[in-house]
Amino acid sequence: MGQVLDALDLFSAPAREWFRASFAEPTAVQERGWREVAAGRHVLMAAPTGSGKTLAAFLWCLDRLASEPMPSEGERCRVLYVSPLKALAHDVDRNLRSPLVGIRRQMEAQGLQPPDIQVAIRTGDTPTDVRRSMERHPPDILITTPESLFLILTSAARRILAPVRWLIVDEIHSVASTKRGSHLALSLERLCEVTKVQPQRIGLSATQRPLEEVGRFLGGAGREVSIVDAGRLKTMEVSVEVPVEDMTRLTDQDEDGAKGQNSIWPAIYPRLLELIRQHRSTIVFVNSRRLAERIAARINELADEDLVRAHHGSIAREQRLLIEDQLKSGSLRGLVATSTLELGIDMGAVDLVLQIEAPPSVAAGIQRVGRAGHSVGEISRGVVIPKFRGDLLESAAVVEGMLEGRIESTVVPRKPLDVLAQHIVAMCALDEWDVEELGRVVRRAYPYSDLGPRAFESVLDMLSGRYPSDQFAELRPRIVWDRVTGKLRGRAGAQRLAVTNPGTIPDRGLYSVNLAEDGRRVGELDEEMVYETRVGETFVLGASTWRIVDITPSQVVVTPAPGEPGKIAFWKADAPSRPVELGAALGKMVRELRALPPAAAASRLRERAGFDDLAIKNLLTYLDDQAAATGSVPDDRTIVVERFRDEVGDWRVCVHTPFGGRVHAPLALALEAHLREKLGVDARSLWTDDGIAMQLPEVEAPPSLEELILDPEEVQALVSAQLPASALFAARFRDNAARSLLLPKRRPGQRTPLWQQRMRSAGLLQVAGQYPDFPILAETWREVMSDHFDMPALTSLLRSIRSREVRVVAVDTEKASPFASSLLFSYVAEYMYEGDQPLAERRAQALTLDRDLLAELLGSEDLRELLDPEAIAAVELELQGLLPERFPRDPDEAHDLLVRLGDLSDDEALARGVGREWLEGLEKERRAVATRIAGQARWIAAEDAGRYREALGASLPVGLPDVFLEGGPEPLESLLRRYARTHVPFMTAEAAKRWGLPANAVEAALSRLAARGDV
Repeated sequence: MGQVLDALDLFSAPAREWFRASFAEPTAVQERGWREVAAGRHVLMAAPTGSGKTLAAFLWCLDRLASEPMPSEGERCRVLYVSPLKALAHDVDRNLRSPLVGIRRQMEAQGLQPPDIQVAIRTGDTPTDVRRSMERHPPDILITTPESLFLILTSAARRILAPVRWLIVDEIHSVASTKRGSHLALSLERLCEVTKVQPQRIGLSATQRPLEEVGRFLGGAGREVSIVDAGRLKTMEVSVEVPVEDMTRLTDQDEDGAKGQNSIWPAIYPRLLELIRQHRSTIVFVNSRRLAERIAARINELADEDLVRAHHGSIAREQRLLIEDQLKSGSLRGLVATSTLELGIDMGAVDLVLQIEAPPSVAAGIQRVGRAGHSVGEISRGVVIPKFRGDLLESAAVVEGMLEGRIESTVVPRKPLDVLAQHIVAMCALDEWDVEELGRVVRRAYPYSDLGPRAFESVLDMLSGRYPSDQFAELRPRIVWDRVTGKLRGRAGAQRLAVTNPGTIPDRGLYSVNLAEDGRRVGELDEEMVYETRVGETFVLGASTWRIVDITPSQVVVTPAPGEPGKIAFWKADAPSRPVELGAALGKMVRELRALPPAAAASRLRERAGFDDLAIKNLLTYLDDQAAATGSVPDDRTIVVERFRDEVGDWRVCVHTPFGGRVHAPLALALEAHLREKLGVDARSLWTDDGIAMQLPEVEAPPSLEELILDPEEVQALVSAQLPASALFAARFRDNAARSLLLPKRRPGQRTPLWQQRMRSAGLLQVAGQYPDFPILAETWREVMSDHFDMPALTSLLRSIRSREVRVVAVDTEKASPFASSLLFSYVAEYMYEGDQPLAERRAQALTLDRDLLAELLGSEDLRELLDPEAIAAVELELQGLLPERFPRDPDEAHDLLVRLGDLSDDEALARGVGREWLEGLEKERRAVATRIAGQARWIAAEDAGRYREALGASLPVGLPDVFLEGGPEPLESLLRRYARTHVPFMTAEAAKRWGLPANAVEAALSRLAARGDV
């Protein structure tokens, strides 16, 4: 196609005339984007909020649908739009009506017969009958979310996607740097296995860097992606306001005039109300759901009317849509929202954004303020209101970065194995796959483009039940891997498992909140909140008050209680760490401000960060107060180590740096390990974005500065030594085990309590911790060390300290400095609730059973005599699978039985519901082996062949894959460990007789296991 002077000339006359009648001219992203789409190239379009990106992506597709003959019903779904937010999906559905109706009217005016183009939405909220209708009568345009796309691809409904020619991925930047993005990337490659032609990929992104990385993520391996960068920053007016004269001298009157704690809130609420009433439509952004609820409730109390509503992910969809419509219609003047409204949802005539606390990043700040003046050419106006002086400092750095366009880099996670495992189960649930072909499909997804054979096969081993030890026997295999033919298939229940545990968002054991009257869902509550709540109490959710009438294992049943006071709902969640780039910019800003005369520093804050006079005064006083307390202020070239005694006389050490949690978290772990190893000090630390606070109990003197400076070449080893015992590692392992379908929900559609998840995960972690190559353990290491920690930045910082580019200043103070006070507040808050604690952690060892102590307490009689013989017999039946309800239901489960119990004779197998026909079928598939042990014919799982040969000298048939011939370390001990786990207390002679071994050989092996605590 030759160069067209006017991009609109690419379109048919009806589409062209509709656009010209509706808009003055195309925006830059439309002008350039249409050319790429019309040329059939994969394209990433980047432009600020309100630039017309949606029409840039859709108009060519709509024009083609309107111009081409209507295909048969099974061939209709030609446009697939994927949105990261359900609300955005509904928003796009509404916004498509204008061009669809407009083009239709133009066609009718020109005497043409317009086709009836159908648009449908498929999300988690779509009713079952609507989904079924969609499968019978596919739409021309399907709007969905990443998770729903996964579900479609893992069901018979995938056939409706076969005609797809255009694939639009909106707000792609919001998922590219997360595991959710890796999950989507694999779904896009699976989509290409379903479609008749390779769909043209069209990605839409806010201004990001580097765009090339986002483009590679969109295209996947081997596809060229054109980049349309229309990323000129939208015109913004952002100010930072402090509503009090002195943030250290706050009123002790709350908003009701009652005596209370010193707080800035009595000054913030009236200012919020004033700003909301001065504008047509306002969004107040906050960084937590609880704060959204609290602010909405207080503003409405002050206004004496329902002026605003809370909006966040724990409010049910119907409630959220109602709230959004109320704002757009003008019946609400504002919303108090979390990041749920951060992406490109059209919220109508919003003309002001208020941000309580600094936005979590420059990119998030730009997105949030961009919600105001959302239309093309409008100015986006925002006001940031910090809550405390440390927050004021971060607000200055973020707003300065926003106005200068210094957006943080996007980094795509590399090879997350938990996500890969979930997709492999889903793929094998519907089709038989060749191992090599499945690997090729996976490696087309950009996050997996460099996936090595060892990591890939380790995931297949795990999913097919080839675990590194029989200690994993309670895990259920999800697929069958025929190693002779190289084929993979799903086991019974694999599809159900995949579709009831989809996606990457961790299960937090939340309770559903439902109306007593009709069961409608109004939201969800944190497990901890429910545990602290009783029937009859009232609470606020969505700025509405509800009374609890019942609490079931999965639901909180409520009735409306309008006008009544109630406690504010809360949720526990992980806050994102400050990006390292933002931390460095914050440090640089502090250094430059300290080098300026007060008047020049004030001028800089006013001109470059939008500070008002009170904000300037409070920030500069904050820096002066810190300098007076410690002599130096931490910046990008100065680290301050502050030492003082707390109220109980313990030493506290605070390390002040601006570089953020991704640097401070590993540094804190490394310091804990270093102090324990070198000084024998058992330090307890906490990190925040502003530094590290350590408590050193029972030490005479704090560590010297030299003892706190780490060797950059040793820090990786120090972090690695400390990490497995951390709550962070345990929590991430739990999430990864669930994501990989190792620990799925036990009952689809019902909540699994968080304490149960933690308990199951801790048991698995205790076993997996012994095998570094176990895929989910390896993935947890990768995720924490690469995604949560920034080890290169930490190593670089330590090298800069060694080279004196960064100086470290030590100071002993009588009391906590202003910066330290902020750190210690976080320290206290953190330990009000303990997080995940792995079973292997030293503090949990008191819970293990000490047999010698038990014998001492109970007397000298044999422990076995304490047990009821009938109880022993019942447990033996359970462990040995001799109860009819435990019998295998198919050959796959018969194979599981062999893996769990070990060798069985024909009679023993039959006693457990397994006939010879199943066993011979498994033998043909090379999944079971017939051999002789102690002179008797036995069946063993093929995975155990090497162990039986090495431990017992069992004869094996030819043709077994080499991988099954490996005996592994201590083959006899591993067989005995399994025997002990699947039997009640037994005599040494029993095991020796079963396997035809000398009793002394069995005795010696059992002694070795007992010495390690394995039996």
